[in-house]
Amino acid sequence: MTASIGEGPHRHHAHVDPLAALRAPGDPPWDVYLTGTVFLDIIFTGLDSAPVRGTESWARGMGSSPGGVANMATALARLGLRTCLAAAFGDDHYGEYCWDELKEGEGIDLSPSRKVSGWHSPVTVSMAYEGERTMVSHGHEPPPEEPAPDCPPRARAAVASLTPGRREPWIAEAAKQGTRIFADVGWDETGAWDPAGLADLEHCEAFLPNAEEAMRYTRTDCPRAAAHALTEYVPLAVVTLGAEGAYAVDGRTGESAGVPAIAVEALDPTGAGDVFVAGFVTGTLAEWPLADRLAFAGLTAALSVQEFGGSLSAPDWSEIGAWWRKVQSYENQDPAALTRYAFLEGLVPEEDIEAWPRRRAVPTIGFRRPG
Repeated sequence: MTASIGEGPHRHHAHVDPLAALRAPGDPPWDVYLTGTVFLDIIFTGLDSAPVRGTESWARGMGSSPGGVANMATALARLGLRTCLAAAFGDDHYGEYCWDELKEGEGIDLSPSRKVSGWHSPVTVSMAYEGERTMVSHGHEPPPEEPAPDCPPRARAAVASLTPGRREPWIAEAAKQGTRIFADVGWDETGAWDPAGLADLEHCEAFLPNAEEAMRYTRTDCPRAAAHALTEYVPLAVVTLGAEGAYAVDGRTGESAGVPAIAVEALDPTGAGDVFVAGFVTGTLAEWPLADRLAFAGLTAALSVQEFGGSLSAPDWSEIGAWWRKVQSYENQDPAALTRYAFLEGLVPEEDIEAWPRRRAVPTIGFRRPG
């Protein structure tokens, strides 16, 4: 069996501030604001195949970490952005664990969040095998008040998950304050796939659906055509193409860019989409060219799928730097590929902190912390 040991209560990630050159007095106190549901994720790894009805499957590894909106919050914080999260936390052991991991372990501001007495934390069990995952979730009725405050804190940007047919008042309020809204969307269970149902898209600067979602919303049969069509509804459309990378169109300038995916051995894709969005938001706030933003988002997502879990797998700058140094050492490396990521040279930490790919210990809530 693979041991499930803790990473330690307070992890220290290599500190890089991608917005250092842009910060000025009077800036919003937060770079990114998020709201949503935090799950306790329990991840089973090392399964040889999908579970079979009527049989018992043994996993070679198991771990746990905050999930749900915590995946995105952790990814942003590890990339050096000042991140603020509004969420409800249960007052059970799962809720306490998630709160501590996010606040103390990742340095995420939880001042708009709250602990709800008598509410059980939502839980997701994820089983990773063959580069895919199967999930089972459980949760009680959410607290009566929405975790999102009526007036969100000032932030440079916010990431919103749009729900077809429903408006979220905080999105319009944040946009009114000058916050740049980046939106993704889940599967439309109604089957309508009507862009008019995404009413809050009018407040958004960027929309980041996957290829299938983009084509369904635009009634096109090509994800790149879908990206162009989406600029009728939002200034910047970014469509993720899975193994083919990503494609983006800026409707304000007419610029488009496509970047291929980085080939890696996928261990667990949980949270990869959130990590991609976090990378793209980071590059956008740092005012990088569109192609660099896409390349960086794809790189962070690729690094994340090599590890287990959602928030646990989000890379930090030391891992990005280790990857950059490693790929430059390969013989017969494609010069064009190196040029594509040359913008990292002035960003990544110079010290060789650790080897790549990094193998993290998987945290569990089964051990008490020392001290």
